[in-house]
Amino acid sequence: MTERLEADYVIVGTGAVGMAFADILIHESDADIILIDRYAKPGGHWNDAYPFVQLHQPAAYYGVSSRRLETGAREQGTLNAGLEELSSGAAILAYYDDLMRQDYLPTGRVRYFPMCEYHKDGHFTCKLTGQVRTAHARRKLVDCSFLNTSVPKTHKPNFSIDEDVRFLPLNDLPTITDAPDGFVVIGGGKTGLDACLWLLEQRVDPDDITWVISRDAWWLDRENTQTHIDFFDQTMGTQAAMMESIAAASDKDDMFDRLEACGYFLRLHDEVRPTMFHGATISRAERDEILKIKNVVRMGHVQHIGSDKVTLAEGIISTTPNTVHVDCSASALKALTPRPVFEGTLITPQMIRPFQPVFSAALIAHVELNFGDEAKQNILCTPVALPDADIDFIRFTSTGFMNQYMWSQEPKVRDWMTHNRLSGPVSMLNEVSPDDVEKKAVLRRMRSAAPMAVAKLAEFKATYNID
Repeated sequence: MTERLEADYVIVGTGAVGMAFADILIHESDADIILIDRYAKPGGHWNDAYPFVQLHQPAAYYGVSSRRLETGAREQGTLNAGLEELSSGAAILAYYDDLMRQDYLPTGRVRYFPMCEYHKDGHFTCKLTGQVRTAHARRKLVDCSFLNTSVPKTHKPNFSIDEDVRFLPLNDLPTITDAPDGFVVIGGGKTGLDACLWLLEQRVDPDDITWVISRDAWWLDRENTQTHIDFFDQTMGTQAAMMESIAAASDKDDMFDRLEACGYFLRLHDEVRPTMFHGATISRAERDEILKIKNVVRMGHVQHIGSDKVTLAEGIISTTPNTVHVDCSASALKALTPRPVFEGTLITPQMIRPFQPVFSAALIAHVELNFGDEAKQNILCTPVALPDADIDFIRFTSTGFMNQYMWSQEPKVRDWMTHNRLSGPVSMLNEVSPDDVEKKAVLRRMRSAAPMAVAKLAEFKATYNID
């Protein structure tokens, strides 16, 4: 017989988004919650992440509102030395496990069902016992599976591979026991970058690494994403320069040139103009290190890997039976057509602030608890469509600016953001002394340039037919 369960909120997914949403419900309401997830432990895609994965933004941006992930330490002995800590995948999984066991379950208001597959009709099945249950939400169903983060371990390549080819996902790189002839890293995004940097860290000769990049990306300088007051000039100064660059741009290409010149964007190779933007970060030391790899292949997407050659859309490169081909072609967050966050009894968390999925989930939960009108909720939580091509930066940034303005007009939201640990640079702003003339001047630059930047982005959206 199917067991029927009820709770105020049923949350599907205990990854970063689901945990951040649940955290707000637990600490800002008396709601009871059912959490359903297919993994054995909370943490979502981090359960499948490669062993040497790290956050690519400071830990201060990540986790949940009520418990710090960051320790306050700075990176040491790495290519990010001096910057705020980048938590490892292992640390993140331990954080979420502790959060569930020590904070969520002891409330008595949380029921957690790991190792369960949720079905759209409200049923969910335990993968270990086969038991079927139904979960009825008295208030809302929260579907945190919409973004469905993809990782190398679970990603199916969209190209064919001969059986005798040495081919593996990034996760398996540390399992290699016999030295190959070389390495072919497939994928030009953050995962491909991580693979190349890890190989270099293991003292692999750069000449033994071939990096296949189908599209070059614009990267964010990690130094400009810091949250500590010590980095005010880098974070806030670059933000002001970003707004001024957009406001002064004559067209899309001029905008990217200005954004690169002011230090907001980086490219890996000066001679190649990027056409992709996924919002990933890189430190300047990492970029210098990656330039040691000279065998960079730009012939489009891989179509087939054989024992002696790799066929790409625009050419062929040689390989050997003993060369290791590393799959880094998964796109962590795929660009999807957004849907309304609030639809009747369904909440679909999505990014509502650029680059910050967990802050977005927490704010959506706060809006759910404090604003009863669905139209108002959706105005405050307009999805920021995930970017892919460079031109997507226009819509991505425009929506982010408009959301920020809407939040500033609502005292409940504005006050909540001022005290929420996931708000990132807000904590930096709280530390600015009224007597600090230089920092106040930077903030005035931001306030002055913001309306002009918003207007220019709106103009570009019309010029380039961006919805």
